[in-house]
Amino acid sequence: MEHIENRTFDEIKIGDTATLERTLTEQDIKLFAVMSGDINPAHVDPEYAMSSRFREVIGHGMWSGALISTVLGTEFPGPGTIYLGQNLRFRRPVKVGDTITVKVTAKEKDAAKGRIALDTECLNQDGEVVVSGTADVIAPTEKVRRVRIELPEVRFDDKEARFREVMGRVNARKLAPVATAIAHPADPESLAGIPENQWPAKVSEIIKAESGKNQPP
Repeated sequence: MEHIENRTFDEIKIGDTATLERTLTEQDIKLFAVMSGDINPAHVDPEYAMSSRFREVIGHGMWSGALISTVLGTEFPGPGTIYLGQNLRFRRPVKVGDTITVKVTAKEKDAAKGRIALDTECLNQDGEVVVSGTADVIAPTEKVRRVRIELPEVRFDDKEARFREVMGRVNARKLAPVATAIAHPADPESLAGIPENQWPAKVSEIIKAESGKNQPP
């Protein structure tokens, strides 16, 4: 069983650090857009993004900011922390597939108020800083250790994506086209109204057979 545990004000020393690593996925972007309502096309519209400055979809800036909050609230200082303020500077875009390492470092302590100032930065897999800033918190004074809560799995009901997946499997099998027809209403009179040469032979046979059943004796 996993736990999360804080570090109290007295336990933290200037220069102490904590890190967190996450890789941005398409699902992360969709989840953030659903949660926040931020549907800026730079984040959710690939066609628009291709014509933008970055030539592809990029993650929401505050996705990185949320990862900083994750470190502060769950690890350093952790449970019991009061988040007073944060400033952020977005230096580079974060793209799908980028692996971001969040680093939080204690730089100042105010014993009278129980406050700690921390440097916060996010780096990509190339070691480039994508977000930088500072956070101010009131650190906990009492030790807290809690069982890590398991979050539910999230699945998207994306009909278009499912259709593309199915069609991809069909195309991969290189199946021959199948003649089909859809008609409604499906009574003989309605079906007979369509020119016979536009129907497969078998359908024509069915129409004739059904029509024959309706003839008076």
